[in-house]
Amino acid sequence: MSQSPRLSSFRNWCQNTERDTLVMGILNVTPDSFSDGGEFYSQKQAIRHATQLINNGVDIIDVGGESSRPGADEVSEKEELNRTIPVIQKIRSISSDILISIDTTKSRVALEAIQSGADIINDISSLSFDSKMADIVKDLRVPLIIMHMQGIPSNMQNNPTYRDLIEDISLFFKRKIKFVLSVGIDKKQIILDPGIGFGKTVDNNFQIINQLNEFCKLGLPVMIGPSRKSFIGTTLDLPVDDRLEGTAATVAAGILNGARIVRVHDVKEMKRVVSIVEKIRTAA
Repeated sequence: MSQSPRLSSFRNWCQNTERDTLVMGILNVTPDSFSDGGEFYSQKQAIRHATQLINNGVDIIDVGGESSRPGADEVSEKEELNRTIPVIQKIRSISSDILISIDTTKSRVALEAIQSGADIINDISSLSFDSKMADIVKDLRVPLIIMHMQGIPSNMQNNPTYRDLIEDISLFFKRKIKFVLSVGIDKKQIILDPGIGFGKTVDNNFQIINQLNEFCKLGLPVMIGPSRKSFIGTTLDLPVDDRLEGTAATVAAGILNGARIVRVHDVKEMKRVVSIVEKIRTAA
C-alpha cells in the first residue's frame, strides 16, 4: 500500500525526537459516548463537526463508532462499519491533508477505514480483542496507537488496583512492544497511550499525568486522552459539559511531562492551550 504525503510526514514526525505536539479531535459517531453521545450520530452532524474541527486547526480526527465508556453496549461489526466508513470517506473528500485515525478494536473496521482514507489505527485493546488486527497493522504498515487498559470497558472501573501503577503500565508497554516486533510490525509505527480513565482511579489518572515522562523513556510518542473525563469532574464537582478548564490543565501538564498527542473534544480551545505550552516547553 503506497503512502500518502500526509502519512509520510506523520511517520517523520513520529521519528523526530524534537516533535511538536499534535491535537487529535474526537469524533464519536455513536449514540452513547460519555460526553457527546448522540450529538454527532447522524452522518450530516458528524461531517459538520469534522469540518468545524478542521477549521479549528485539528491535526488528527479520531473517528469512532463504538463507545468504550463503562457499561456501553457492544456494537456489531456491520453497525460500526455503517457508522464510520461513510464519515471517513466524506472527511477525506473534504481534505486530502488532514490525518484521520480509526478508533476501533475490530480488524475489518480498521482495514476498511484505512482503505477509505484513514491513516492511523487507534486500538484501545492493543491488538488483544481481535486476533487478526496485528496482521492488518503489519500488512498496511500504518501507525498504531496501543493503549493500556485494566480489564475491558464493561468492568474496567470495578475497583482497579495496581502493585505499582507506573511500573505496571511500563511493563505492559514493554510486553506489547515485544509482541508487536515478534509479528513483524515496525516499532516506528507505535504510539503509546497510558489509558487515562481506562481501569484507573481518580488518583491514578493524576499520577499518570505527573509521571508521564516515565513512558517517554521507551522512546516512542506518547498520547493522552484526559478530555472531560470523570476524574476531572469528580475533583471539581462539575458535570461533563463544564470541564473545559480542568481539561486544559491536564493537557498543559501532560505536554510539559512529555505528551505529544492530546486527544480532546474542544479543539479550538485546546489548540490555544497547546500553542502557549509549546512556547513554554521550547523556550531557550
